[in-house]
Amino acid sequence: QVQLVESGGGLVQPGGSLRLSCAGSGITLDYYAIGWVRQAPGKEREGVSCISIGDSSITYYADSVKGRFTISRDNAKNTVYLEMNNLKPEDTAVYYCAAYPSIATMRYALEEYDYWGQGTQVTVSS
Repeated sequence: QVQLVESGGGLVQPGGSLRLSCAGSGITLDYYAIGWVRQAPGKEREGVSCISIGDSSITYYADSVKGRFTISRDNAKNTVYLEMNNLKPEDTAVYYCAAYPSIATMRYALEEYDYWGQGTQVTVSS
């Protein structure tokens, strides 16, 4: 059974930091491009970041998070991370990790994922 399990969400003040983790079970994450997708109440899903298959040489960031978020993977731990710095209230959302066949799929066909996690809540508020 394939599972993507997110962790690391929580409540943080504006300007604070969090690190999200996406651990794979029953799946080898470096065979997939792994993306982070967020959804705030009443808003459409937004592809936030994605890391390429294997050597992780290519990354993608949405303009809304560029310069503040960093995606990385540790293939030995079968885990992908999203380091989030200088968080803003507009970053409040449920964050999901998802396995895609490529970064392009996440960017242009957000719903065409192979696997999807259960999500972790991030709340940025004073």
